[in-house]
Amino acid sequence: MNGSREVADTRPIMLNAEWELAEVGVVARDFAPSAGATGCVLAEAGAPNKGSAAGSLPARRRASFYMLTKQILDAALSSLLLVVLSPLFLLIGLLIKLDSSGPVFFLQERVGYDPTTGRQIIFKMRKFRTMRHGADQSAHRAYVSNLIKENTGLVNRAVSLKMANDSRITRVGRFLRKSSLDELPQLINVMLGEMSLVGPRPALPYEVEMYEEWHRRRLEALPGMTGWWQVMGRNQVSFDDMVCMDMYYIEHGSLGLDLKILLLTPLAVFAAKGAG
Repeated sequence: MNGSREVADTRPIMLNAEWELAEVGVVARDFAPSAGATGCVLAEAGAPNKGSAAGSLPARRRASFYMLTKQILDAALSSLLLVVLSPLFLLIGLLIKLDSSGPVFFLQERVGYDPTTGRQIIFKMRKFRTMRHGADQSAHRAYVSNLIKENTGLVNRAVSLKMANDSRITRVGRFLRKSSLDELPQLINVMLGEMSLVGPRPALPYEVEMYEEWHRRRLEALPGMTGWWQVMGRNQVSFDDMVCMDMYYIEHGSLGLDLKILLLTPLAVFAAKGAG
């Protein structure tokens, strides 16, 4: 992949938790610690044990068809959207320049996934710059560290994965974050094959360093611009809930689920659930 590099391969450990399937999606409940750790089981209520059937030839063919179709749709739709949205890109770029000094785009290393090798890679994720140029990132690193270490296993809907009242954010940046317009340059990452339109949130390298082993399961798919967690939780669930939602998507990914997530994304953005 363009400008990406491999990182050490770490095999995940899946532990136990209890799940129920609600009308609006999968909801984690009763995170009972086991040997000091938590995790989640991704079987739907009433669904038979997959066992060896998950690796059967028809199942593998369906998975291959899904991944190939997803890759084609990602490339086609991202290219089309980049052309259609180019005037909006120019307008946002102008507003950013008028509001504060520094570049229009912000490039940040994220942990991705190479489906051809099944290994994690590091790539440069693109966003519209929403902070003052050269802003110190140590505050966010400390915040993420505390969130993962202190919030693991808690079901606390008041917790946000974004820092509240972040003084580093510019005036235009605050609007871009609220509307999620700062995410639009990730269409370039999708076009390059580094991301997908739908998938788990791309993790920061220093965030992954703090993961428990079972958390790493969410890294086993191409990261996405939007995903199951984004439309169902949108920064208003615990860290463990976010990981389990991502794991559910990886286990149950399909074109139908992708379409549902894409249709729900504008509603989540307009509702501004957890944005800011």
